[in-house]
Amino acid sequence: MKKLIIPTLVLLVMGCDKEDTTPDTTPDAAVNALTEYVLVNKIFQDVGNSNGDAILDAENSAGSSAAKTTPNMTSQVEITVSPADFVNFPKTITVDFKDGTLGQDGVLRKGVVTIVSTNWYGAPGSKHTATFDSYYHNDYKVEGTHVVENLGANADGYLEYSVEIADGKITTKTGDVIQYEEDSKRTWISGSETPLNIWDDEYLLDGLQTGISSSGLDYSLSTIEPLHFVLVPRVVKSGILSVELGDIKDIELNYTNSTITILGTTYPFTK
Repeated sequence: MKKLIIPTLVLLVMGCDKEDTTPDTTPDAAVNALTEYVLVNKIFQDVGNSNGDAILDAENSAGSSAAKTTPNMTSQVEITVSPADFVNFPKTITVDFKDGTLGQDGVLRKGVVTIVSTNWYGAPGSKHTATFDSYYHNDYKVEGTHVVENLGANADGYLEYSVEIADGKITTKTGDVIQYEEDSKRTWISGSETPLNIWDDEYLLDGLQTGISSSGLDYSLSTIEPLHFVLVPRVVKSGILSVELGDIKDIELNYTNSTITILGTTYPFTK
């Protein structure tokens, strides 16, 4: 889906009149920022899924700190839990992907993620703070602090989680640095009854995502209507985002109607 959106945006931004973009926001810079946002968002959404999976796996193995294979990985990942019991908190969960572990989603992860949890993932009020040590998603180095807090069930009975990403940074293999921050709410609307299988999960994401592209262009995405994510196939089924790219402040990305509105003109796109 996202690979098809970017070429559409390229055509739209490149087709803008020169007076519609200031010298500070060239079409090339705008397209580059959008492309980088898609990459960074995908990586940090994956981090959230992977961390949740590791916490749930640790919950079922807290009595042992031995290396084990997680249900969603095709090779061994070493997960250690300290203290290694079912009672005492906070717990430090160390997820070591070693020199490279290939997931069922085709992503090669390597390095270490350390998660400090104040309680189990499904417990209201629990907070899970993740940091990274030489952690890579394929060829991209991931840094920052990823904090998830269980807000409890909403009126419809679905678990809600706040998600905060501070000092997020992705470094490409060529040394380009993309900065990313997130303050959002994630509602788990499907798959909670099968906690050890992340692939049937569906959730709504509502909030604000900001950052700075590798060329220094600020970007900001706010939610008009929550994004509905599914993992298989990985797609955004519906939702609306308001997008600002440097001095271009009138972009609406509508997944529900499969349209992009930029500078007052609406175009279709294919998910």
